[in-house]
Amino acid sequence: MTTPEKSNTRKILTEGPILRGVIALAWPTAAALFLEFALGITDFYWIGWLGAQQQDAMTSCMIVVWTMFSIVSVITIGVTAIVSRNVGSGDLTRAGFVGAQGLKLSLIGGVLFMIVGLLFSEHIMTYMGADEEVARYGTEYLRIFFLAVPAFFFADTLGAIFRASGDTKRPMIVSLTGVGLNIILDPILIFGWFGAPELGMAGAAWGTFISLFVDVFVYLYFLKQKALPFSLRGIKSDKLDKVTCKAITKVGLPISMQHLIFVSVYSVVIQIVHQFGYVAGAAMGIGNRMESLNYLVVTAIAIAASALVGQNLGAGKPERAAKVGWIAAALGGGFAFSLSLFFIFFPEQIASVFSDDPQVIEIAKGYLVIIGLSQVFMGVEIVIDGAFSGAGDTVPPMVISIPWSLARIPVAYFLAIPFGMGVNGVWITIGSTTVIKAVLLVIWWKRGRWRDKVVH
Repeated sequence: MTTPEKSNTRKILTEGPILRGVIALAWPTAAALFLEFALGITDFYWIGWLGAQQQDAMTSCMIVVWTMFSIVSVITIGVTAIVSRNVGSGDLTRAGFVGAQGLKLSLIGGVLFMIVGLLFSEHIMTYMGADEEVARYGTEYLRIFFLAVPAFFFADTLGAIFRASGDTKRPMIVSLTGVGLNIILDPILIFGWFGAPELGMAGAAWGTFISLFVDVFVYLYFLKQKALPFSLRGIKSDKLDKVTCKAITKVGLPISMQHLIFVSVYSVVIQIVHQFGYVAGAAMGIGNRMESLNYLVVTAIAIAASALVGQNLGAGKPERAAKVGWIAAALGGGFAFSLSLFFIFFPEQIASVFSDDPQVIEIAKGYLVIIGLSQVFMGVEIVIDGAFSGAGDTVPPMVISIPWSLARIPVAYFLAIPFGMGVNGVWITIGSTTVIKAVLLVIWWKRGRWRDKVVH
């Protein structure tokens, strides 16, 4: 028997005004992701006091963190699509079983990538073209971060289960707790405030480590309070159900591959950026941090769209699911456009917050203006991507994203070096390919073949 709160949540997903449903699911996730943005800004700000080389190292480390997000999305996207579809159809027993299987996969994957990361942290930094000192700082950070990857995977999968059930408020509470703690710990551990050891870059990593395990403990508390509308039955069993795990990975793998290619391309693009010195890497880090505010908010809208599309398809309402995609895309694109105006008209003021190096500020200004022109398309791209994920039809986004992401490598190289555009050629490449991907995704969503996708 569901509580009134859970019944109302489900009703808002499959009935009533769509915009209200999108906002109701998106705002708690947006609030949680805004904290992630605040953490990224805080990390970069405090590390900026250590120097531009440390900022460059953090930029490279963030590419590794994005890689881990991409890998765990094999599980979280599959879990979201299948759990939301089963919640929409009323099969809560199946929803709970799929969630439990996803958690087991997350623990296995987390341990595996922790081991790999610990062994290859130094090689990762060398691969991205960092100079010796930057590589040393980055390796120091990554070795601590990888110790927390199992907690990272487990917490991310739990968050996906809660959101797929229509509950985005408890994941927000988890982020408020974990990220809030991380923001407080950053300067304390980096600079040795209040008698703590002065750890530099490692201090930022230990702050992340502690906050990720706090996330897990808060989620476990909610599970103990039976906050989900279903039981994660079988979670204590050692047995993996091969059919269910295959279904999860089948849905999640195309989007995960898309994300992995995207991040892999960035790891090559940053090598091109490093041809212009560590100041260019630091400037890219500033641009990435500001762009991430748009990215995180539209991702929250995409997560809401994913749950809404999945549950409405499960409830036998494909036309309503289609409207969800359009309304959510308009909302995401509108927000991205409004924020991009600050990038375009106030780039120097933004860059100056993070650095007092004139070279870093000048390069960051170019990034913010050029990328600002494509932000509305980024918003539409990410939200439509999320709508496809909710439908369980994850191949179209992959087919569109992978070739255009890969195209960034040769185009960025030729514009930046042979064509003499310098690092601005890299920024132009990123912005223009974003526009193309968004347009193609909109066309494919309009075709509507995702309505017939079957997931179990």
